[in-house]
Parts: sequence; C-alpha cells; structure tokens
Amino acid sequence: MITCSPPQLVMDNISDLSLNNTISGWRRPLWYQYDVCAVAPFGFVFYFGVKVFNLAVGFPTNVLVMWQILTKKSEGSTSDIFIFNLSILDAFFCLMTPVDMVNRLYLANQGIWYLQRFAYGLKDMAPLFLTCICLDRYIAVVHPILFTGIRDNRIRTGVSVAVWGAILAYALTKCILGVLSVNEEFSGVILSAFFIMVFCNLSILWVLRKSVAGKETMNPVKKKAFKMVIILLAIIVVNYLPPVALMPFASTYSFVTLSCKISISVFSIMDLSCTIEPLLYISKVDRSAFCPCLNGPSKKPVNVSV
Repeated sequence: MITCSPPQLVMDNISDLSLNNTISGWRRPLWYQYDVCAVAPFGFVFYFGVKVFNLAVGFPTNVLVMWQILTKKSEGSTSDIFIFNLSILDAFFCLMTPVDMVNRLYLANQGIWYLQRFAYGLKDMAPLFLTCICLDRYIAVVHPILFTGIRDNRIRTGVSVAVWGAILAYALTKCILGVLSVNEEFSGVILSAFFIMVFCNLSILWVLRKSVAGKETMNPVKKKAFKMVIILLAIIVVNYLPPVALMPFASTYSFVTLSCKISISVFSIMDLSCTIEPLLYISKVDRSAFCPCLNGPSKKPVNVSV
C-alpha cells in the first residue's frame, strides 16, 4: 500500500537513477518525472501549479499571520501559539518551491535532494499543529471549566516544543533514511489527525448549536465562532480527506493511474493547506489589526477567539 506523497517518492528515485538526464545531456520537461508519466503529465502540471500558488500567496500570508500575532496588543486566542508555529512551518515549505523546481530542472544535486526530503518531512507532520489548534478549541468550548485551569500559555509552549521535536525527528529520518522508512508513521499521523480534528470540530458545532436551542437568534460572538468552525471543518475535509480515502485503495490502481494521476493530485490538494489556513486566519481577524487606518473612531473590534 502506497501511503507517502508521490513527489517524495519521485525525489528518491531521481536521486538514485538520475531520471532527469539523458546521455546527450538533455533534461526532461518539468511536468513529469517517470518515463511512463509522459502520457499523463497533467497531474504534475497541477502539482507545480499548486507549488507556485503557495509561493506567491501562501508565503506572504503566512508571514502576515506571524506578524499579526507578534504585534497583537490585546490578548488573543490561546491557539495563537500553535497557529504561529504552523505558519513558520508552512512558510518554510512555500519557500522551498524555487529550490525544488531549479533542482529538478537543472541541478539534480544530491545534497539538495536531502533538503527537499527534509522539507517534505516537515510538511507531512503539519497536521500535528492543526490538531493542537482543534484540541485547544475543543477543550475551550466543550470543557470550559477544565480550560480555565490550563489557560497558561506556558503549557502550550511546552506542547509546541514537544511537537517540534517529533516533527524534526520524523523529517530527519525521512531525509537520511528515505521515504520508505517513515511510511507507517505518515499513515498513522494523517489518519489520527484527521479523525481527531473531525471529532473536535463536530463536538464544537454540537455544543454551540445546543447552546442556542429554543432561542430565535444566536449570540453574535457565538454565531461568528459557529461559522468559523464550519469553515475550518470544511477545509479539514477538503484537504485531508482525499489522502485518508486513498490509502485503503492504493494497491488497486495501476502504477500510471496512481503515481501519475491520482496520488500527485491528492497530495497537491493537501499541500494547498499552506495557503488556505493563513487565509482563514486572516479572514476572521478584524481588518484594523493589519491597517489601523481602517479602524473608525467609535468602532471597537469584537474578539471572537476561543
């Protein structure tokens, strides 16, 4: 069963077999890596399109999120620590796009292949921080008494350090030993994170909806939080459901269908989270936080963070 990202498998094969070169020195087109994928290159077109989009949009938005959190004057959400760390990880992955493309097209440098495997290893574990965000919000909404006792951000800082330790250990293992050495770990993280995030967000929706049962209108703050949780749940399903759904059936497809069409597209969709997540954060932050001139004299921002 194939459970790792095709671009990552491709990097190992290219570094070992030099598939990007011919005897005459000609370098194959950017859009595919395996010879058999020449008949179906469009999955790789989509893959690199996503990478360029992440670089053009995802990197600046992640930097904007980090800047907003660092310069925030009022107390923000307790999840901001996890969001900040997730933005660091996603911004680094977005910056790897030109390195990835140049190495595939021109350099084929062994050392850079190791760096690329390390970057993909970081991205593989990004759902850990998203899971931390979902768990933090779940405790805040579903178990408010418990949440009151653990509001100390030092706890979240400690959790973030532990998560970074796990992420770096995974990425270094993948970098040094190769993709196949972390197949099972990747599958376990994706499956566990997906089900935990879905459970947390459905529980939050249930509690928020139940809190207004029998009432004609919902409190504006709860209403906005309700909408944001629905959007977050939709993003989780769109970004992370495809690889989870693919895993049990990977062995039923031919190599061309799986590696050149399905897998490359599925994991490209997962990589889109680098841009979608910061855009979601920015959309729920009052615009005056980014530009004070947008804040009117009598207008006060409403804090809807959980």
